Amino acid sequence: MSAYQDYFDPSHQLVRDSVRRFVEREMLPGVEQWEEAESFPRALYLKAGAAGILGIGYPEALGGSHEGDLFAKVAASEELMRCGSGGVVAGLGSLDIGLPPVVKWARPDVRQRVAPLVLSGEKIIALAVTEPGGGSDVASLQTRAIRDGDHYRVSGSKTFITSGIRADFYTVAVRTGGPGFAGISLLLIEKDTPGFTVGQPLKKMGWWASDTAELFFDDCRVPVGNLIGAENMGFACIMGNFQSERLALALMANMTAQLALEESLKWAAQREAFGKPIGKFQVIKHRLAEMATAVEVSREFTYRQAAKMAAGKSVIKEISMAKNLATDTADRVTFDAVQILGGQGYMRGSLVERLYRDNRILSIGGGTREVMNEIISKQMGL
Repeated sequence: MSAYQDYFDPSHQLVRDSVRRFVEREMLPGVEQWEEAESFPRALYLKAGAAGILGIGYPEALGGSHEGDLFAKVAASEELMRCGSGGVVAGLGSLDIGLPPVVKWARPDVRQRVAPLVLSGEKIIALAVTEPGGGSDVASLQTRAIRDGDHYRVSGSKTFITSGIRADFYTVAVRTGGPGFAGISLLLIEKDTPGFTVGQPLKKMGWWASDTAELFFDDCRVPVGNLIGAENMGFACIMGNFQSERLALALMANMTAQLALEESLKWAAQREAFGKPIGKFQVIKHRLAEMATAVEVSREFTYRQAAKMAAGKSVIKEISMAKNLATDTADRVTFDAVQILGGQGYMRGSLVERLYRDNRILSIGGGTREVMNEIISKQMGL
């Protein structure tokens, strides 16, 4: 990966090495079992917290490290994907979409009560925005929060919530005002709140090891102090959070493609047909060359946007482009990897089979490919 030297310094390599050892020791031995069980042990959060992995990118005062160092987060994220299970990574990493609004905009007492427990792995947090009838149309969400003295009364539902089953805290998008984006707020809702219930685990095409749930709010009373940011200003918070989520999904897609490429190269070197390794046939050599080119280009473009984000620049258009380029690349490379491995690539237990099905969510989550194109076209003045 030649682009590394342009973006990563020796401290980032230390992060990468540490996370890779954690993955080899604590994740790879259990991944196959966790996939079939459609869950992974809650203890993994505690282990990742103790290893300092969950805290990367967060303030030291809250139990984090490398605050403001985006490429430390990038290095850790890439290495976590080497476990080969997008579901485990998504579940373990749900704090990175649920916690940032709390850290940035919640009241100090709420932030101090929640963040250290999440970063240590003692508690789990999830982000709850998507609704059954809304999908990517965040501005039309229907879950209602009505002010009642020093509480909000919340009613509505959410769906497709990563870590929805086991989370202790939920950063929930609610409607506190009129229609459209101007009436949306964020509330921190805790699992034991009366009137709040969690549905059964949802069965998915991929990401088997992550729990995904529906959430139901029936006149839940949530303290006004749990408001995250100003009332009716939640949409801006959500959109700001989306930029980091889209970077994370682009990184996940690029690593999905990288792992599929590596498996294809190994297979092409060892699998023989017609008296020689299949990697010696021009059709396979050229396909591998094209896969490698696509991965390299997508990774470099994603790193470039991360560098601009780290410098405080706006990359609304470019991060949407990066997400689409990365997910398109992963679509193509995982497809080709299964083709190169043939029957073996279609078998349960094969890494490329898992990468292929896990990959499919990446152009849907965090804003669909179509929404990314809408953002890009608007930023172009169209």
